Amino acid sequence: MTSRNEMIVQHPSLVAFWDFQEPAGSLRVAKGPYPYSLEEISGPITRVKDGVLGTYAAKLEFGQWFNLPRYMCPALDFHGLEAELTILAWLKRQERKNGQCEAIAGMWNETEKKRQYAMFINLRIWESGDQVGGHVSAEGGPTPGHPWCMTTAIGATPLVKEQWYALAFTYDGSYSKVYVDGVLDEREIYNPYLYDKGLFDGGLTGADFTVGAVNRSGEMGNFYEGLLGGLAVFHKALTDEEIGMLSIKK
Repeated sequence: MTSRNEMIVQHPSLVAFWDFQEPAGSLRVAKGPYPYSLEEISGPITRVKDGVLGTYAAKLEFGQWFNLPRYMCPALDFHGLEAELTILAWLKRQERKNGQCEAIAGMWNETEKKRQYAMFINLRIWESGDQVGGHVSAEGGPTPGHPWCMTTAIGATPLVKEQWYALAFTYDGSYSKVYVDGVLDEREIYNPYLYDKGLFDGGLTGADFTVGAVNRSGEMGNFYEGLLGGLAVFHKALTDEEIGMLSIKK
């Protein structure tokens, strides 16, 4: 029988899949067609024996994140009217040191107004709290008429601490969608979220691909605190059936 990890690696739309089995102090190297390497920032990121797609998971503390420079990951630069993508993340949240939003992964630089796409938790816009969100931006900067970006799919389910979840975020050029444990987390108006403007093109100097934080207010912030057991990025919006098959939680 094909394992879940093998199904991810063999998927024809996969760009990169990190399972975070490497020890602290190491580059996290992706499986799949693009062996992109995530670099630890702000000290070694601990490996703990509490994995969901393997024995281990990465444990991000407040202020830590993984960085992948833009010039090193052109296949993750989704932009334009035809852009499609899927992000799958397996994670277990922990209690946090502040109430900021939690950035999971994407190309999203708020400081330089070069937002493209990113998965978040706890965006706290549109009367949301601890739900998963799939941010998309055609402008790069704040949504016109607002001080920040408001264009996002937001689910209905609050994500509790100390529990494994398989989260997904897709964009097909028309709708942004978010899923919890393989199921579309439907919410009226906001999930699916109609957004047919495409994604911002940051060009050669656009946002890096970051995991666990984004550049905001002139510095890195929106830190995610907790375990990260897997992260997969695809260059297509996967179907509900595909997300259901690939999602798993502990």
